Amino acid sequence: MIEDDSVCQWERIDCLVIGGGPAGLAAATYLGRFRRRVVVVDCGQSRAKLIPITRNCPGFPDGIAGAELLNRLRQQALQSGADLRHDIIHEIGRDGTDFIAIGSTAIRSRAALLATGIVDKLPETPSADDMIRAGTLRLCPICDGYEVIDKRVAVLGPAEEAVKKALFMRTYTRDVTVLTTDASSEIDADAGRLIHEAGIQLEPCIPHSLRPSGEQATIQLSNGTASSFDTVYPAMGCTIRSQLGLDLGATCNELGNLVVDAHQRTVVPGLYAAGDVVNEINQIAVAFGHASIAATDMHNYLDDTKC
Repeated sequence: MIEDDSVCQWERIDCLVIGGGPAGLAAATYLGRFRRRVVVVDCGQSRAKLIPITRNCPGFPDGIAGAELLNRLRQQALQSGADLRHDIIHEIGRDGTDFIAIGSTAIRSRAALLATGIVDKLPETPSADDMIRAGTLRLCPICDGYEVIDKRVAVLGPAEEAVKKALFMRTYTRDVTVLTTDASSEIDADAGRLIHEAGIQLEPCIPHSLRPSGEQATIQLSNGTASSFDTVYPAMGCTIRSQLGLDLGATCNELGNLVVDAHQRTVVPGLYAAGDVVNEINQIAVAFGHASIAATDMHNYLDDTKC
């Protein structure tokens, strides 16, 4: 429990949403329309804002930029009565059945939703943001593999993980190379057979040498030569922002994703999780589904725990 007398008198809200990406904002819209007092705290680092344009979001056949989608979601949440605040929650605890979240101020809430997402690990290059905007560095083949049909594609990362993503990319193009970043590019026999049959090349590289080159990405190979690709997908893992949930006693899986049930409930009463912080396919449509499920159950939970 957070020991701070000042929070005892703090105005009590119904729902606190931590994270203002697609999951958090969609949940806030639902909760606002349920006539709940909901506050969204967001630090402006949603993974979605990096998307130059997505054609994988239902309802936008011509695509929509990630930043524009977030703007529309914020407008919708505000119109539904949500309170959006730019801040960082750095501590959260319990005071009885209430949650106490500490940022620049304290917030007392009867229920809480963690929509804190993940942070992709990117190659060490000063041009990463520019390359993402240009489409020469892409983060999600499920989202935009369709955009690179028949193009020259590389997957950059440790061999074991990069090979998995490279095999998926063969859905879209025959020209796939794995740029291995680990000292040993050895893979098991089964994976070796699969990549041989798929015609995928393995090339050890110098990962921090990745640079934009016109409409392509260029990287130095370990043999001293350079190679260029229409787009590069990193397979370097991510940081899952699950610590606030763990601090409250929620559980995570072996990857670090928060574990929830079919209603997006963690093992902590009144604490929910949605979006990329949960172990699911990291897609905007999935985040929307999580949000609607979580918000509806939160509304029912609040009815059942009136005090």
